[in-house]
Order: sequence, then structure tokens, then C-alpha cells
Amino acid sequence: MAGFPIKYATRIKTLPPYLFAAIDEMKQKAIARGVDIINLGIGDPDLPTPKLIIDALSRAAADPKNHQYPSYEGMLSFRKAVADWYRRRFNVTLDPVSEVLTLIGSKEGIGHIPLAFVDRGDVVLVPSPGYPVYPVATKFAGGKVHLMPLTKKTGFLPDLKAIPASVAKKAKLMFLNSPNNPTSVVMSKDFFREAVAFAQKHKIIICHDAAYSEVYYDGKRPASFLEVEGAKDVGIEFHSLSKTYNMTGWRIGFAVGNKQVLNGLLKIKSNLDSGCFQAIQEAGIAALNLDDSVTDGLRKAYQERRDVLVPGLKQLGLEVDAPPAAFYVWVKVPKGYKSASFTAHLLEKAGIVTTPGNGFGAPGEGYIRMTVCTTKERLAEAVERMKKAGW
Repeated sequence: MAGFPIKYATRIKTLPPYLFAAIDEMKQKAIARGVDIINLGIGDPDLPTPKLIIDALSRAAADPKNHQYPSYEGMLSFRKAVADWYRRRFNVTLDPVSEVLTLIGSKEGIGHIPLAFVDRGDVVLVPSPGYPVYPVATKFAGGKVHLMPLTKKTGFLPDLKAIPASVAKKAKLMFLNSPNNPTSVVMSKDFFREAVAFAQKHKIIICHDAAYSEVYYDGKRPASFLEVEGAKDVGIEFHSLSKTYNMTGWRIGFAVGNKQVLNGLLKIKSNLDSGCFQAIQEAGIAALNLDDSVTDGLRKAYQERRDVLVPGLKQLGLEVDAPPAAFYVWVKVPKGYKSASFTAHLLEKAGIVTTPGNGFGAPGEGYIRMTVCTTKERLAEAVERMKKAGW
């Protein structure tokens, strides 16, 4: 029997290819040609998950009580561990019952939050360059994206004063991200205060993505959005164990803050997923209770790598600043190149995978993003390869 043409929904047909999937395809083609790839493209920690976390998972996975459906909002014991961690780390008090929600990774929560609050035609304020899920999730919900350009002129921070009043009037959500992906810029408490005032004035929910808050350098710890007075009245903060504890594949995170906003997100989640595997939540508790010496060690490793890559790039004549946090290096492309052409050049001539800045949004044109998720030796080799290739 003959088949029939399969037609995708409009929302699928209008989506660009997911940035990191496209990079992986490009990388695989180079590997197939026999190229020794140095992958500086995707922010995936190469260091192993700490053993205490793995041991906690092993014990919990063997316990039959964890083999059934978990609760939608997450185990109260995990949410208590989150609240305890927030109090220790940020001096922020959270009610684990109503102000903490377990997520299957922060990406899941970010992807679902517009479905709870955005109707067709509503506006969502999105930093650009930024994490591609912010605009994609907005479009899935039928919302309109208003980009907040992050440029060198603004210190790679959103210029809230530049948002037209007509746009702010229609806006339902604002995504913020500090430390920022891809620029690594850290927002100050003063900026958070400005954002809270803006949100209160225009009745906008702030969704702050703090996935990289524990990857910082020189002892300068980024602030939580919730440290600012009034923040809990207007928004929530997303967090992930992925980057903090090298648990990207485990898929566990959480959202904290305004209880009404979290309740809206929970209503979406309860209809679309069945919660996070309890054994992974038990491992998450072990992670959140780890001594700071574990995360200090991870930060030390990333800082050593940063201090190999950044000076090396500067010696090549490239314009780049040492990131204060996250494991991304935001590099201005040399004259004569665009983001995509310089990315292709580095792959073809030096076997180095990077990410074109415009893949994070049009304001990212003219930059590439590199990560320090590989060894110091490979980073030094990457610099040497670029030197031999004339970049």
C-alpha cells in the first residue's frame, strides 16, 4: 500500500537546526575524514562525576522503593537539600515545599516555562546572544521574541532602558542568564535590582538561568538573582547540577523562587513528564551536601585551563578577555572573517571545533565561542595549531 507525504507542523518547519546538533554533525564529518579533532565547541565537562555522587546513585538504584513513579514536584528530601544549599551559598531562605521544584535538568524547565504563562502574541524578552532554548521555547508557546542585544558597548548586559514601552507592555517573561552563555559575563546585584524594578513596573516574570553560578574564577562568586530584595516577588531562578558537579548526562536540576510561578510550571510538567528518577534525586542530595573542596578543585582545573587558552589566543593577536566565570571564552573573529567562516576555517585548517557566535543570535555575529572542557595540553596544542594555520 502506498504511503503519503508526511508534513511537519509549522512550528517545526520554521525552527533552525539545533545549534549543537549541527556542530556535532560537522565534527563527525571531520572525524570520518581522519582528522584529529580538538573539540572546543560544546560546554560539556570532561571531568568525571565525583565518586561520592556515583556511589549514592548505586545504592539508591538498588532500592526497590525508587523503581516506581516519583512525585511530580520531586522528593521533599531533595528539595530540602536545595533549600539548605541556597541558605549556605547565597544566604537565601526558601520554603522547600512551595518554593523549590525539581526538574529533569534546567533545560527542561526553561523549555516548559513559556507554556505556562505565554499566550499567542505575547512577548518574551530574550538576551542575544544567548542559550538557543530561550527563543525556541517562546516560539513553541506561540509567543513573540524580542531580543535584548548583548554587545560590547553595553558590557554584554541587556539594556533595559532600550526596550520600547509598547514591547514591555506586552511582555510576559524575561529571560536572564548569569554567568552568561556564551559571553561568560556576570551580572551584578545592581543589575538585578534594576531588573526587579523593571519587572515590577511592567508586570513581567523574570526567569533567571544560573546554571553556571558555581564555575567562577579568582574567588569572585557570582550572586543569585534571589539575593536582591523583591526578586522572589517577580520571578524564579533555574539551576542545574550539570555544570557544578559534572552531571550533564544525569538530567537533574531545579527551579526556585516565586511559588505561583513554580506552580504554573508544575502544572505543565505534571501533564508532560513523570518526574525525575528518585535514585538520581538521592544522588543530587549527595552532590548538594558535598564539601566545597570538591567544587574548589573543579574551579581550579578550569581556571588553569583558562589561563592557558586566553593568553595563547592573545599572543596570536586575537581580541579576547579572560572570562570571570563559566567555561566559555568569547573570541572576536579577525578581520576578513564572519563567525561561520572562521569556525569553518579553524575546523578545516586546524582540526578545532568551535561555535559560531551568530548561532546564539544575530548580535553574536563577529565572535566565536570556545570552551575549556578539555585538558591544558590539548588547549595549548589548539593554540599551536592555530598559529601554524595562520589562525
